[in-house]
Amino acid sequence: MEGIHRITKLKQVSGLSEQELAELKPVEDRFVFRSNSYYERLINWEDPEDPIRRLIIPDKSELKEWGDLDASDELAYTRAPGLQHKYRDTALLLINGVCSAYCRFCFRKRLFLNDNDEVVRDVTLGMEYIARHREITNVLLTGGDPLVLSTARLKPIIERIRSVSHVKIIRIGTKMPAFEPQRITQDPSLLDLIRTHSVGEKKIYIMAHFTHPSELTSESLECLDALQRAGAITVNQSPMIAGINDRPDVLAELLSRLSFSGVTPYYVFQCRPTLGNKSYAVPVETAFRIFGQAQTLCSGLAKRARFVMSHATGKVEVMSASEGFVYMRYLQAAASSDENRFLIFRSDKDAYWLDDYLKAATGAGGAG
Repeated sequence: MEGIHRITKLKQVSGLSEQELAELKPVEDRFVFRSNSYYERLINWEDPEDPIRRLIIPDKSELKEWGDLDASDELAYTRAPGLQHKYRDTALLLINGVCSAYCRFCFRKRLFLNDNDEVVRDVTLGMEYIARHREITNVLLTGGDPLVLSTARLKPIIERIRSVSHVKIIRIGTKMPAFEPQRITQDPSLLDLIRTHSVGEKKIYIMAHFTHPSELTSESLECLDALQRAGAITVNQSPMIAGINDRPDVLAELLSRLSFSGVTPYYVFQCRPTLGNKSYAVPVETAFRIFGQAQTLCSGLAKRARFVMSHATGKVEVMSASEGFVYMRYLQAAASSDENRFLIFRSDKDAYWLDDYLKAATGAGGAG
């Protein structure tokens, strides 16, 4: 994109001292780093706690041994090369293994390791699977970031999906409106592609990933407006991350400004216990309290987000936490026996994931 250059080494980051570069080298060696000049300009280097810096610049805490590379056991739901099918109606196609920049808390950081082969360039086998399974009405393009691909490479994939009559919704999971909005505003062919294939009862949904209000720049807002004018439905999903959006006022501002811009707040995720993520995660009950407080500061249209965990067994909504108990339910489940199942656990202020509650319940018989 015009005026944007890639930053693939920490030594290319203008705001880091030689001492910081030396301290962060072991982190860079373990987990890949990538950014760009547009996103780097959003960092206030005079503020060591700047949320954009925290989102994109490595931290020594990532070397702490905590979590798993595949925290939600996505490999268990791989049905064809590059295709996951966990929930009845929705299939995922991993079509790209690169992002414009990398969130430090990414739950798919395993994809960016040299020996990973989950992402495919040829979606033929995945598309054959989708065509055979008429229950699939939604296809999510993900990765990595699909919009890092050129429109010339993206077009045949979308056209092939549109040739399958039972697929109604194409979702594109992307952080490009935040990381590099110029990719969209400076490419009329991408907007034309969306305009062509987001019509009637066959819409394209842009699943945006805005994590902090500072990402909603004039360039990003222009990008969102362009997508909406092209016919895309825009929604947002974001994890709650310590030091970035784990304050009620900050989260409320994010949800509100998204709604002002015509972007539906969809999910706020519990940070997955992925390897290296300990310092980014907020305990479940603390996160739910922050989420609830933020919603009290929002109008009704900004309250539409749900606070959820993408667990190996399904998408679990945290519904309430009071009087020593936590209440959850499955919004979606991998097993039909868990569909809409209601869960009650004793409070655990140190729990970071559903597994923590399940382990305690196994010993105390506390899950319903």
